[in-house]
Formats: sequence, C-alpha cells, structure tokens
Amino acid sequence: MVGFIIWIVGLVLCIKAVLEIWKWNVDTVKKLLVIVLVLLTSWIGLAVYYFWGRQNLPQMLK
Repeated sequence: MVGFIIWIVGLVLCIKAVLEIWKWNVDTVKKLLVIVLVLLTSWIGLAVYYFWGRQNLPQMLK
C-alpha cells in the first residue's frame, strides 16, 4: 500500500513537471528533451527539476 502511494505521488509530480515545462517559452525540441530527461531519470530527475531546474533551466535553454 505504501509503495502504491509513493507511485501515485511520483506520477502526479511527473505530470505537474511536464505541464510546467511545456509552458516554457523555448524551442519545442529543447522542451521535449528536458521532458524526456526528467521522465527517464525518475525521482532523481524530479528532485533536480524541482530544487534547481524550475528556476534555472528556462534561462539556460534560451
């Protein structure tokens, strides 16, 4: 049961991250690359995105 709850939390955070990345004002290919990297790296990718990437990546990708 605990594993299922952790999986649901991860799924919700992934969907939220993808929607936030999609709203960035950068090239579509760069957005897709960041989305794929976040999804493939699972919890580590989500942690990096939420603690560092949310503020820094949009400026770096322009």
